[in-house]
Amino acid sequence: MSLGAPVRLRCEYHVNPVGIDVARPRLSWEIQDDSRGARQSAWQVQVAGSPAALKKDRADVWDSGKVKSDRSTHVAYGGPACASRQRCWWRVRTWDARGKASPWSAPASWEMGLLAREDWSAKWIGSPLLGGRYTTIPCPYVRKAFSLGRKVASARLYATALGLYEFEINGARVGDDVFTPGWTDYRKRVQYQVYDVTRLLRAGENAIGALLGDGWYCGSVEWRGRQRWGDQSKLFAQLEIAYADGSTDTIATDGSWRTSVGPLLESDMLMGESYDARLELGAWSSPGFDESAWQGVKVFGDPGIPLVAVRGTTVKKVMELKAKEVKEIGGWPRSHFILDMKQNMVGRVRLKVKGKRGTTVRLRFGEMLDKNGKLYIENLRGAKCTDYYTLRGDENGEVWEPRFTFHGFRYVEVSDYPGKPSADAVTGIVLHSDTKPTGTFECSEPLLNQLQHNIQWGQRGNFLEVPTDCPQRDERLGWTGDAQVFIRTAAFNMDVASFFTKWQVDIADSQGKGGQIPPVVPNTDLEINEGDGGPAWADAAVICPWYVYLCYGDTRLLEEHFEVFKRFIGSFEPKTKDYIREHPDKSSWGGFGDWLALDGSGKTDGGTPKDLIGTAFFAYSARLVAKMAKALKREQDAAHYERLFEKVRKAFQRRYVSPNGMIASGTQTSYVLALQFDLAPDHLRAFMVNELARDVEKRGNKLTTGFVGASHLPWVLSENGRIDVAYKLLFQKQWPSWLYAVTQGATTIWERWDGWTHDKGFQDAGMNSFNHYAYGAIGAWMYAVVAGLDLDPQQPAYKHMVVRPRIGGGLTRARARLHTMYGPAESGWKIQKGRLALSVTVPPNATATVHVPAASAKDVKEGRSPAARAAGVKARGQRNGCALFEVGAGTYRFEAPWREPEKKKT
Repeated sequence: MSLGAPVRLRCEYHVNPVGIDVARPRLSWEIQDDSRGARQSAWQVQVAGSPAALKKDRADVWDSGKVKSDRSTHVAYGGPACASRQRCWWRVRTWDARGKASPWSAPASWEMGLLAREDWSAKWIGSPLLGGRYTTIPCPYVRKAFSLGRKVASARLYATALGLYEFEINGARVGDDVFTPGWTDYRKRVQYQVYDVTRLLRAGENAIGALLGDGWYCGSVEWRGRQRWGDQSKLFAQLEIAYADGSTDTIATDGSWRTSVGPLLESDMLMGESYDARLELGAWSSPGFDESAWQGVKVFGDPGIPLVAVRGTTVKKVMELKAKEVKEIGGWPRSHFILDMKQNMVGRVRLKVKGKRGTTVRLRFGEMLDKNGKLYIENLRGAKCTDYYTLRGDENGEVWEPRFTFHGFRYVEVSDYPGKPSADAVTGIVLHSDTKPTGTFECSEPLLNQLQHNIQWGQRGNFLEVPTDCPQRDERLGWTGDAQVFIRTAAFNMDVASFFTKWQVDIADSQGKGGQIPPVVPNTDLEINEGDGGPAWADAAVICPWYVYLCYGDTRLLEEHFEVFKRFIGSFEPKTKDYIREHPDKSSWGGFGDWLALDGSGKTDGGTPKDLIGTAFFAYSARLVAKMAKALKREQDAAHYERLFEKVRKAFQRRYVSPNGMIASGTQTSYVLALQFDLAPDHLRAFMVNELARDVEKRGNKLTTGFVGASHLPWVLSENGRIDVAYKLLFQKQWPSWLYAVTQGATTIWERWDGWTHDKGFQDAGMNSFNHYAYGAIGAWMYAVVAGLDLDPQQPAYKHMVVRPRIGGGLTRARARLHTMYGPAESGWKIQKGRLALSVTVPPNATATVHVPAASAKDVKEGRSPAARAAGVKARGQRNGCALFEVGAGTYRFEAPWREPEKKKT
């Protein structure tokens, strides 16, 4: 194939974004070239005010000229500063290694939002009604009629709210986003969206309207009731119309808008939604609607909150699930019906029903059934998770779907349904932030494939605006500790680059005056340790951006938040003594510990000393800041934080490591942190690895680690010569283990290793989520170690891949595929008839080091040729039982004789 035009053009991670506020947007593309070793030697970007200009080779905004560089990701726009509302069209071409130019790409675009407060003419409006801390009001409807007498060239709706909004123009829904404007710390910033609504307008009479919900702003967030940020929802929007004659109009929210209430009687993210179809308003967002019974809106003063464009991904309806089974549960005074979706999911349901006017159907949601087959709702705590629909009595049947609530559930309990509901009475609507799938994993063991399924569904369910801990009970918060252990797994399964870019801004907004980071972000002011999330939780401020850098090569994120990192490290000082973070002399709390570990005599924070965990993460975070400083070429900062790491490392060894290698408390997590964070003395590492493996094996190949230790445990074992023990843990089917929940029919990851067991039943209902992704962090190890597809920290974003499968556990095949910033990558292996076949795909403009398990490079073939002489393959010696080969872009198939490795003894 000849060199093709670049494809998958993106701006700030998005395709043709509308309404951004990044001053120098970054552009990325993928190369089309299937030749081996394909790489880019130069690029040229042209930017114009229209696609027609580009077609005529007029780059009237910016022309980079030919730039000799292999960079194809995060190329910063270098033209004049963009103005509010400006739309820029761009295209790119590249040159290959031989100097041949590609065709120009198809044009792509970005459009700026409103960059200054003066660009807004809107006022904050809402309903005169006001709810309370424990009571709601019906959701307000607002509208305005207007007339257009000229031909419309284009129209944009700029919209936001304190609360939630959905807009309609002339009876049609605007956009397909859900829960806009999203969740932020509303004291610091609120996001706005921009929609192209040109096609929704018409000549003559028009109408625009919006429905408001409480959302996170004034609805229930966690367990302390409503109104964490404000007392009622408010709308702020303007419709800007450009006419064909060059003139413009703006229809902005102000005192001329009208408001009423309607069928949506109550709506709350945690409690549910109540809808009375008898009160429907008809064509309320269309022209000609009689609004004489509506009243004027209330106009609010400007709260002074900065308005920012969306940096991340909005929530969308991603897929639909059909109920698979209906069971009747007898009871008094009526029976209930349980509909089983066969998948623990997050979202809501679409109800189909036909019956008598005034009949009210109740829908309740739960993740599990109790021993009597009834809905298990005790673990929901204060969240009612209940929807009500009152029929209007339509003889043709009625269809209803909630607007401003979501639930975490597998089972739907239907009560007071006219007759017996069929399986199609409810359809599950899966909601999550629109993070596109990027990675897949599969192997010869069905239980591991189901584990991967559960990991992906746990991510779907909890990546909703922010990375939440759980989606069902009265919590649903952005717990930092959960996010930091899972982010590498997340970045494989889905494109989470912009999702975490936005959340990093939330983290910065949450940082306290002393540099501390709270346990949940956005910050709901949990009364915990003066706003300090403590070790492994607060450290997400450093760990998460590091992994965004590794997986996507984003240095701007590091630059924008480097002062946050420095202030965070500085926040340790008040609770540190002799470089021991959370020293008992300085800290009475110490953090959450190794949360839900099984070595703490029943304590939820485990048996690993909190100051040991604190000091380990002090060292880890200091080293990560040093590495990020180096990536930014901030050499003085890099040297400073590396020296700090060494000081903490020595303090750790003095306090926690004995001269013979035993470690304080002796827990699995204490050994794991010492080894994973390079805190163990070099001459004692082998002993400590042996002690860790011995502890695992003496427990019958079981772990005791909690949130802090579990994600690092398999890496420590596989990187230190005990891959055999790592596989024993992976394949363990009794609890505690990753596969125990799988054997019990789980379809998502559980919060606890023993959320339910045969002998004890359900764990403590006060904290027992069955959709909690943290332990799904094992996924990253499966992709990189079992399948063998890994990145190189020295050349991030898979610019240079490391293909190194560590085969074991009786598996006969495994495969990981990932769509990287450069294109599709793959590592897949299979053992058959005494031969190992390893398939590798390297995307254009990337390279890889391939580790083929073989006694010698002479034993390895690539295709039909000896690998060392194959086109595009260079032998690089032998290491750890593998023959190493360097390859460029392309698809390769290596083959070698296979022998099972000898089993090790502890």
